[in-house]
Amino acid sequence: MDLDAVRTFVAAADAGRFQEAAAELAITQQAVSKRIAALERDLNVRLFTRTARGARLTADGQAFLPHARELLRVAERADASVRPGRRALRVDVVNRRIAAAVLLQDFYRVCPQIDLDVVTLAGDVDTAAAAVGAGTVDATFHAVPGPDHRLPDGIGAAHVLDEPHELLVGPRHPLADAAAVTPAELAGHRIRMPGLAAGTEWGAYYDELAAVFGLTIDVVGPIFGNEALLAEIAASADVATLVGAGSWYMWPDAYDLRRVPVRDPAPVYPMSLLWRLDNPHPALGRLRSYLQGRRTRPDGEVWTPTWVRRPGATPGRSLPR
Repeated sequence: MDLDAVRTFVAAADAGRFQEAAAELAITQQAVSKRIAALERDLNVRLFTRTARGARLTADGQAFLPHARELLRVAERADASVRPGRRALRVDVVNRRIAAAVLLQDFYRVCPQIDLDVVTLAGDVDTAAAAVGAGTVDATFHAVPGPDHRLPDGIGAAHVLDEPHELLVGPRHPLADAAAVTPAELAGHRIRMPGLAAGTEWGAYYDELAAVFGLTIDVVGPIFGNEALLAEIAASADVATLVGAGSWYMWPDAYDLRRVPVRDPAPVYPMSLLWRLDNPHPALGRLRSYLQGRRTRPDGEVWTPTWVRRPGATPGRSLPR
């Protein structure tokens, strides 16, 4: 159905005169007549009766009018769903607990007028970059491998977050009362990370971290969820896990879990924002500016894997054990 004809019909019904409808739509009266005549042919009914005082809706015209209004409302919503600046800015955070999600919530507090749609897509940086390129999301947070890794053409990447690690332990763990630990001090302790996905950038990160510092990262077993892992850590004297310093975790007070900073060097997970260079959404620029303004570097010596290029640090560098 021709929406221009439907729009003309509604304007003529509201105005009661074709001439006034033509003025409202900035077209000629003849064009109004032609559009309505075409709509009547499509519907095979008469919508108006001409009178000395203008145009009066027929019974069929009265029946069609509420549906015509709804057609125009649906068209408006469809247009708004894809038009940059009128639809929500859609951002992928991989997981709603990670620091990127916390940053997005802070951004929303600063800019509450921006309609934000936070989603979690499964997959590594290549899958996420493909989703950005396809327009499934406007932006995503991922660690981007070094210069040998090629992102799709037209995808921009900006380093926006360096997240240090903390050791999450229960109250009976030998390191529970430590003010901080070094990666070398974690050697020999069991670090549980069940379901750590191989072939992803975060899987590669922890593989290299374990190799460099001699860590034992246990990835065996099914994934029962964070609640089950937190309960296991609380009940154990030797199980721990690594979490991002800016990530959210909640547990019952009775667990008495401890978050111990890892330092000297601090293992840092570097995250970038990926977006399509030709994406015109006005909120995307606001988000990029906000993230660049919030970016800080951890104090002291840091460690990053060799496959990540991080400004201001030597990839793979660590202190002697």
